[in-house]
Amino acid sequence: MFKKVFAAALILLIHEQNFAQTPLKSYTQNIDGTKLTFDMQAIPAGKFQMGNKAGKTDEQPIHEVKLDAFWIGKYEVTWNIFEPFLYRDFEKQASVTAISSEVDAVTRPTKPYLDMTFGMGKENQPAVAMTQYNAIQFCKWLYVRTGIFYRLPTEAEWEYACRAGSNTNYSFGDEVTTLKDYAWYADNSDNKTHQVGQKKPNAWGLYDMHGNVSEWTYDQYLPDFYQKGKDKVSENPVAIPYKLYPNTVRGGSFDETPENLTSSARLASDPSWKQLDPQIPKSNWWFPEAPFVGMRLVRPAKTPAKAEIEAYYNKQPIKDL
Repeated sequence: MFKKVFAAALILLIHEQNFAQTPLKSYTQNIDGTKLTFDMQAIPAGKFQMGNKAGKTDEQPIHEVKLDAFWIGKYEVTWNIFEPFLYRDFEKQASVTAISSEVDAVTRPTKPYLDMTFGMGKENQPAVAMTQYNAIQFCKWLYVRTGIFYRLPTEAEWEYACRAGSNTNYSFGDEVTTLKDYAWYADNSDNKTHQVGQKKPNAWGLYDMHGNVSEWTYDQYLPDFYQKGKDKVSENPVAIPYKLYPNTVRGGSFDETPENLTSSARLASDPSWKQLDPQIPKSNWWFPEAPFVGMRLVRPAKTPAKAEIEAYYNKQPIKDL
């Protein structure tokens, strides 16, 4: 009996070691039952120096972070895959099989009273102006469609992926004059978003990490959060959100100046992004004055337990009065 238990434990240990040592592979995800796909880029586990000693005070102190492996979207989420979640008629158009009752059960936003593309276009354009809650519900829709747990990146995951092994201000170096080759921002964007993937990628094959649209992370924005990592190694850190504002967005956008597009720059969501919203209470779904905010997907290499996944997706939104 002891030999059988020992052998089973040894097999499990070897399996876990092999899983940990096997490098992830990038892949293209099909959204089951539709003609829609998106690309996920493999990011290895590792350590990096998070923050910037020459940056703003909320980027300090520089501290060491250790992260598990994950996949992250090669591109920002586009309207092509976001809109079928928003509207059933678009989902029907994109579907090649009947839509299941499970998919139908996912809560969707009511139709917004504004054109949420703000006239910037849809085809291969980054989806914009969704709230963090909206972004997470899109991830839930993908989970029901694919059976795979997708979520928002943590701040640490986002910066690690953006840096792609670099320790400079930008993933490509420190030269602001080179930024135009990698990013759409205030100097070259004509004050609008552009189709994803038009600029150069970083060293890990990720496009538009600088500029185009700022990207949601899951973290609450805490100006002094990095103090917790001082003089130690932080493993998979995350500031779990407990209030509606502010949450952290990263990467800067088409209307930002270079200092807000660095790998370490932290920006915070703001109630003014809903100033035009006529609803009382204000919508859980849209930021009518934030055409500069979008999202990028993450899939962790270690899939959480089902209860953790459900807790992530089913957290009740905080009303915005």
